[in-house]
Amino acid sequence: MSIQIFGLSVSRGVAIGRAVRLGAGRLEVEHAFVTEADVPGELLRLRVARDEISAEITALRDDLPPDAPAELGALLEVHQMLLHDQVLIEAVKVWVRERHYNAEWALASQLDVLTQQFDEMDDPYLRERKMDLEQVVDRLVRRVRAGREVPPGAAPAPVDPVAAVQGAEPGEELILVAHDIGPADMMHFRRSVFRGFVTDVGGKTSHTAIVARSMDIPAVVGATEASALIRSDDLLVIDGDAGVVIVDPSPIVLEEYRYRQQHSRLDRDRLLRLRGTAAQTLDGVDISLHANIELPGDAATALAAGAAGIGLFRSEFLFMQRAGSLPGEEEQFQAYRSVCEAMGERPVTIRTIDIGADKPLERGSTDSRADRGLNPAMGLRAIRWSLAEPTMFLTQLRALLRASAHGRLRILVPMLMHVREALQVRQYLTQAQNELRAAGIPFDEAVPLGIMVEVPAAAIALDVLLPHADFVSIGTNDLIQYTLAVDRADEQVSDLYDPWHPAVLHLLQRTIALTHRAGKTASICGELAGDPQLTDLLLAMGLRQFSMHPSRLLPIKQQILRADCGKLEQALPDILSSSDPQATAQSLWRGATPLH
Repeated sequence: MSIQIFGLSVSRGVAIGRAVRLGAGRLEVEHAFVTEADVPGELLRLRVARDEISAEITALRDDLPPDAPAELGALLEVHQMLLHDQVLIEAVKVWVRERHYNAEWALASQLDVLTQQFDEMDDPYLRERKMDLEQVVDRLVRRVRAGREVPPGAAPAPVDPVAAVQGAEPGEELILVAHDIGPADMMHFRRSVFRGFVTDVGGKTSHTAIVARSMDIPAVVGATEASALIRSDDLLVIDGDAGVVIVDPSPIVLEEYRYRQQHSRLDRDRLLRLRGTAAQTLDGVDISLHANIELPGDAATALAAGAAGIGLFRSEFLFMQRAGSLPGEEEQFQAYRSVCEAMGERPVTIRTIDIGADKPLERGSTDSRADRGLNPAMGLRAIRWSLAEPTMFLTQLRALLRASAHGRLRILVPMLMHVREALQVRQYLTQAQNELRAAGIPFDEAVPLGIMVEVPAAAIALDVLLPHADFVSIGTNDLIQYTLAVDRADEQVSDLYDPWHPAVLHLLQRTIALTHRAGKTASICGELAGDPQLTDLLLAMGLRQFSMHPSRLLPIKQQILRADCGKLEQALPDILSSSDPQATAQSLWRGATPLH
């Protein structure tokens, strides 16, 4: 029976595919397709792993001392039965043969199916056997994974996830369904086989939503109970425009969405024609469109999309998924240099590490205080964390300065709001410069240092901060969150997260105006920069530099090409003085045409 699950629209478009559930206590496995030629090797790994574990269980049972508890022997018998259970093993083989999943993924998928069946059992004893099943499958996954690490010739060659996905035979697209997906997980899935995301929790600017938009794939977050209602392998339709997930759609509905999916692809093809067009308004105002990136390799994507520079390189992603170890100076330098060299004469703005809030370091790092606070969003994060860790901060500053000799690098400081913080940053920057001079290492002596305006205090006190900054970048995601006291990742208050709120608009307009009056550049690197529904408003405020994910550059360029800054600016006073700015903007700029 077809059902609809409603959530928040965070990344537009249509995705159609089979569900892959990611439970809260999931097994950490590689999600990789294998080719038809690799199927026998995957099945062999599965059989070898099962036989080895079975032999170990038999040996343990035979070696039990006479006084061992009877329950222990019974437990081993249960594990042996589960290990050879045909419902488990044969179904896993089907996942491999028909879906071309690698063995670990096939095991995890079948475990998900069986655990749901256990949860629905009336008998408490049978329900508790779910834990035994999870233990058996976990051992199998670990053994299969270990089987990929044996010397060549002793077993089939390991699967390269990226190569496997690229070389896999065509099949149905897949949609990831989870309670939540953390930033580290999202980075892992960026190059995965998934073509859409559905989560129980999250808001429009939660990290899951941001990365889904950056991947330019449809996503719905805040779809409460989605992971409980959706089963593995259910056919799903994600309507990213309406924020709806349709489970097992009827043939008529499915055909309608396939048509919409094709129409969306045609629209994207038309946008590609704008790639070489200058971003200039109808009245001749030049606009600079920059790209936000997370990893050095993303620079190529930015260039392909026609970016005029990198407006935000989120350096913290170099520090994540490292099992507690931090990147050293040389590793950071190579990463920053590669981006500078890839961008040539185009400017590259690199933000110092912004750890904390929704991007904590993994437990076990050299200092995990950044994610220990009662309220991480307001605790030791961003520049506060860097200033509390001067050794780490100096290492990053030296790496950034060294890379500045290889391009037009600019350093951006996140969440700065006190003059004393600005002075401390300058002091550490001077120290890093002196250390490099003493070592005879070249760097840009005039490397620009900018501040991110992310909290209302910084926007209100900007006139006292500007003398200490060479440029300003507005982080609208946090600025809206802190101004409205709305957790941007909480779907329960997502309707209150409103970029059109008069307080937000006044802070944006004030920040842009004060920065320009000081003869410095202002840009926006938050999600607002990539939202075509707000482009006219930002142009009216005088914004001339936008930074967004590469996938948003062409839609924003299209909006800019249709705009007339002079006419837009004339309407700004009425919009800013309105109790309903969005409705006023609709009326003045687009007549009866809705913005949403």
